[in-house]
Amino acid sequence: MPRKPSYDREDLIERARDLFWQRGWAGTSLKDLEASLKMKPGSFYAAFGSKDALFELALDRYAADGSERMKTLARNEGPLPALQKFPRMVISNDTAPAKACMLSKTLLELQAHRHPLAQKANAHLLKMEQMFAELFSQAQAAGDISTEHDPRSLARRYQSDVLGLRVSAEREGVDAAAIAGEIADGLARL
Repeated sequence: MPRKPSYDREDLIERARDLFWQRGWAGTSLKDLEASLKMKPGSFYAAFGSKDALFELALDRYAADGSERMKTLARNEGPLPALQKFPRMVISNDTAPAKACMLSKTLLELQAHRHPLAQKANAHLLKMEQMFAELFSQAQAAGDISTEHDPRSLARRYQSDVLGLRVSAEREGVDAAAIAGEIADGLARL
């Protein structure tokens, strides 16, 4: 009978996510993963199969966490306040290994190589955009924003603004909190 692994798979995926998020796919070697996860090569391959398979799990975890944070915010605050608060929330996480979005970083890094992980990152970004569109629709139904705006267009612009904010937050001398406030103020004028 094979013995049960002595590791917490979910913890390993989170640690790998943080390493990939910080260094990117190409910047993270198998040796880096083995050292960070404190796993020997055989255990690593038995647990995850490959670097790409672990990266995909990490990417899925990253997307699920972001989506859940937004959904929780919307449940607690309502659609428009959630959309207004989300930009500040994504840049204020001091425990994150990077401010820039892991999904957009992956897309930019791997798209030119037509790597399947770039397609996966793009699919996650499209799901986030759809969630934003649904929140804009809900805000319209609640009378919080004008119905003259197309929710899909608002969602595309909003996602673009948030992704740009996250890149700006990585730069020295940029007041990312002020930019997040400008995004929130712009939504209040819709």
